[in-house]
Amino acid sequence: YAPYCRLKELFFEAIKPEYIVGINIATRPDCLPIETIELLKEINKIKPVTVELGLQTSNDMIAEYINRGYKTDVYKNAVSVLKEAGLEVITHIIIGLPNDDPVVTTKFAVNCGADGVKFHLLHILKNTRLAQEYENGKISELKIEEYAKLLKDCISVLPKEVIVHRITGDGAKKDLIAPLWSADKKRVLNSINKALSEK
Repeated sequence: YAPYCRLKELFFEAIKPEYIVGINIATRPDCLPIETIELLKEINKIKPVTVELGLQTSNDMIAEYINRGYKTDVYKNAVSVLKEAGLEVITHIIIGLPNDDPVVTTKFAVNCGADGVKFHLLHILKNTRLAQEYENGKISELKIEEYAKLLKDCISVLPKEVIVHRITGDGAKKDLIAPLWSADKKRVLNSINKALSEK
């Protein structure tokens, strides 16, 4: 979100040490003015640049519900411009959004040109609208087996060249309302491994 001059200063400072092999920028698709993309393209000639974009869902109605703040076409256009600039793109996808199909979102991200994906579980956290809706019974949490199955379904539609960078995520335990099983990382990974190994 910083001005171009500040970003240039920060990014070039970050890649200066010899032991730095690349730079990873996480941002929103609606925060990529052309001058920033040109800057990343310039840096990519020196050291590899990866850009992470939060898509979460390809369904615009659900995106509006979670206050994502931009239409899905903005993501599609951002990926197109980034790929044209020769940059690698990783896409964040949330599994467990109410009435959403993460497999559809995964296919959409791949079709747009994503080189990698990071899958996250929907966390219901204190002091949020989701928490109120959960407490009022308007939304429900995924069971651990449901998450593992949906994750497997998402992975199954990925081409071999698309890299999975993350298969789950953590909500701050002090703020986590649901699903509480997500705080037990060993259990989560065991459930995912079990689901992935089943035919």
